[in-house]
Parts: sequence; structure tokens; C-alpha cells
Amino acid sequence: MADAEPIFTAVSSNAHHLYTSLQCIGFAPKATVQITSDGIRFSAEESRVVQGLVFLDKALFTSYTFNPPNTRNEEDQENNSYNPCFVVSLSALLETLKIFGVNDSSAPNAPNRATSVQPSNPATSSAFTTPALLLDRSCTLQYFQDGSPLSITLTETGVKTTCELTTYEADGGEMDIPLQRDAIIMKIIMRSAWLHNAVTELGATSPTALKISASAQEEPFLALSGSGGPFSESTVEFSVEQGSSTNAAPQPYHKVLADDGTSRARAKRAKLAPTVTETFLVSPPSSMGSRITQSYRFALIQKATRAMAAANKVSIRGDRQGVLSLQFMIDFDNGATGNVRPGGGSICSAVTFVDFRFVPLLDEEDGEGVGNLLE
Repeated sequence: MADAEPIFTAVSSNAHHLYTSLQCIGFAPKATVQITSDGIRFSAEESRVVQGLVFLDKALFTSYTFNPPNTRNEEDQENNSYNPCFVVSLSALLETLKIFGVNDSSAPNAPNRATSVQPSNPATSSAFTTPALLLDRSCTLQYFQDGSPLSITLTETGVKTTCELTTYEADGGEMDIPLQRDAIIMKIIMRSAWLHNAVTELGATSPTALKISASAQEEPFLALSGSGGPFSESTVEFSVEQGSSTNAAPQPYHKVLADDGTSRARAKRAKLAPTVTETFLVSPPSSMGSRITQSYRFALIQKATRAMAAANKVSIRGDRQGVLSLQFMIDFDNGATGNVRPGGGSICSAVTFVDFRFVPLLDEEDGEGVGNLLE
């Protein structure tokens, strides 16, 4: 096999980026891997009610080569859509990436960017800090042919370690949790730190369900509530700061509340939005009234806390079915020390997107009843 040309080869000069991205979906023991000409897609799910998706764009790698074999079947040749798909042990993959001591920066007791909404101090980094030491570590991924192991080679200061992870045939019945992109009724973009802090605070009461409530017309405009636990219900509300209009955006069809509680149209026809949000679009169907309210199992939402801690921003989306999507943007900010392509020229950005999807609770009063929209 060593003499054969691999179907896929990718080289990264920073194994920490790969580890951080994949650790976000480390809640499951296995992951489905799909190799494409644009990047690698990892998918992990549990009981078909929560799913984590990570797409490692080829721009994250210093080199990325995808050579589909000539012996493809007729259907693949006609559709030009040969994309190897297999299952690997996600826990083994993460342990492999930690061989040279990659720290888990999102561990509960480790500092991370979501412990505070204040910007970090770049001056605290030095050539002897852990992130700086990780920059000279390279990682090579190779997949030679259908059914072959996924080969991972880590190199650091002349020491090379190669691991081969057994691959398994993917279940043809696997499906993504469906998010109706043409029926989105809620889209909220905010700093991920705000969401992480809110979920952490609510988790202190050990709730069984998380209720998301959003409205574009009345306060609270956005609220997260934890209920069903041994303690009383707790709520975190994202409100509009008094005298703040920085989040107002032209929306001629929206109304706002006056000081006396009555509804009136602003002179500039602008809508109110929670101060912490960058985008706040809530448009429930008439059957829901003016407020969107949906509940999810709290333990499932907590599976996304690693992504909340690592990400810079989060896009919260919900469709008519109640499926919730939390799409996280992780910007590794490697401007001066990032990957460099062979022959010169640095990679313009090192950004990874992690998408979590959750199936809603069908009965808000029963924390144990979780609906399965895929059946």
C-alpha cells in the first residue's frame, strides 16, 4: 500500500487546529468521515436527536490532494461525485492528535475564550506558551483506497509517529437531522461567549429542558430558561440596554413598545433587538403568534458547550419543525503564524464551522419525551 498513490492526502502545519475542531463533536465515540475535493466532513450523532458536523475546508491545510480512482462505478463516473465515506473511532482520532501533548483547551477546568466576554490580552503569549509550541507540529492525513485505514502521521522536531485507524463501512441509512433552510423562522447571530455563559449559568440548577423564547415585538426579546430539574426554573434574558440604539436595523414592518407599554411605529421604522446580538430576525408563522417558543433536552444542548467555548460567534437558527441549529464559527486567527502553502503565500484565513442540530421536545411538560423527526 505504501507504493500506491493515495486517494487523499492532506498536510496541516498546526495539529492543534484539527484537534480543537474535532473535539467540538467529541461527545460521540465514532464519526462518519466524508472526503471531498473541497475538504473533509466529520459527522457525529447520538440517538438521532443530536448531531454535530465539522467541515475542515482544504484552506486549513498547507496542501490538499484528492485523486479519485479511475475504477469508479458507472454511476459515480456519470455524476462525477465519488466521495469516499467511512466511519472511524473519533475517540481514537482525538487521542492520536494528542500524542505530542496537545492540550484540551476546552476542558472544564481550563481557561477558554468563553469564561469572559472581555477580549484576551495578546501580550500574554510568548514563544514558550503552549499555542506557540504547537505551531511547529505537522499532521499528515492519508487514505489510500476504499476500505484501507486512515493514516495519520504527526511530526515534531524530527520525531515522526504514524497511526493507522481502522475504517468501517458507513451505514447507508444514516441521514442528517433535516433543517428546512427555506422555512427558517428564527436567525440570531451573537458572540458565542454570551451563549456559553448563559448555558453554564442555567446548568447550575440541573434542568432537564432548555426553552428558547424569542420575539421581535415584545420583551423579553430573547430568553433562555431551564426547567424540570430538582430546583426552581431559572431564566436568562437578553435585553435592550436603555438608551441603546446601536442594534436597530431598518425593518419597515416591525413595531416596538413605547414607555407606556403600547405599541407604536418608530419614526425611522427600526426594530429593537437584544444588545448582545449582531443579527436578530424572528418571523414566526401566524399560528405561533408573535413569539417563538421551543424546548430541547438540556443534556443534549450541553454537548455543544465545547464548541461554544472555542467559537467566536454562533448563529442560532430554527425552522418551522422546531429543529434547532447552532452553527459556530471558530477563527484560529493565525495571521502571522498560520499555515503557509508550498511555494509561498499564506492561507488567507483559518476558520472552521461547527454545526449542531437538535430535535425538539414534542411535549414541553415531559422532559423525557424527545421527538424524532427522522422517523
